Amino acid sequence: MTWHDVFEAEAIQAQESPLESARFGWSVERLNVPPASDIPFSAIREAVLGSAADVIVLRYPAERGGWFAELTALGRTVLFADSLAYWRLCAGEGRAPGAAPNISATELIDPGVVRALISDIFAAYGNHYLANPLFDVAKALAGYQEWALRSAREGGCVVLKEDSRVLGLATVEETGPRTEILLAGVVSEAQGRGIYAHLLKAIEDRTLVRGAKEVVISTQGHNTRVQRAWVRYGFEPVRTVLTVHLIRSPLLLVHGR
Repeated sequence: MTWHDVFEAEAIQAQESPLESARFGWSVERLNVPPASDIPFSAIREAVLGSAADVIVLRYPAERGGWFAELTALGRTVLFADSLAYWRLCAGEGRAPGAAPNISATELIDPGVVRALISDIFAAYGNHYLANPLFDVAKALAGYQEWALRSAREGGCVVLKEDSRVLGLATVEETGPRTEILLAGVVSEAQGRGIYAHLLKAIEDRTLVRGAKEVVISTQGHNTRVQRAWVRYGFEPVRTVLTVHLIRSPLLLVHGR
């Protein structure tokens, strides 16, 4: 769920998700609720009742926590699937790590390398798909690989290297005054060395070079380790969004759930 969907959309957005539908073998629809205070639950009810999708991935502001109980009365099985925490950094105000002459950042376009890096970095990442027994976890990882490959094709995939050895990867979406970090992480063998801060610095530097004003990023709410790293670097929390999956109940009965 991009920064625009969370902070700039003015109306509820319901759209089919053909990539997820093809990946998991169930029809998937995304339903995103912006933070506008005047959106009533009746609008959510109408969208849910009007959907024929097997699974609706619904995201809404955490301050609307009371909606969960109402969702359970709409005829679908409702699964809580964690939350998304959104953070922001004013470009140029990051607490960059000390100089490291052997570390450099460069763009990555090699599909094979992208796939291997994502497989290593995100193999144990607890994404929202894990809450849904209909979804294959391995296919969820493949989704991250596809996402990263799209960024690479568009020139938005950055790797951090120490001499010739790859240490980390970040994919970005660069729109107007903002850089959004979509995926970012350090390879397993380099974790615990403070490398992640250098990856953030590379993205901040890239943002400043193109004259943009801020860097934004998000992660699952349970991922406190990376959020501590963001605090150390200078990011500030902005908003939390809840994620739930609404499943056509007969599908779970078929799977013995």
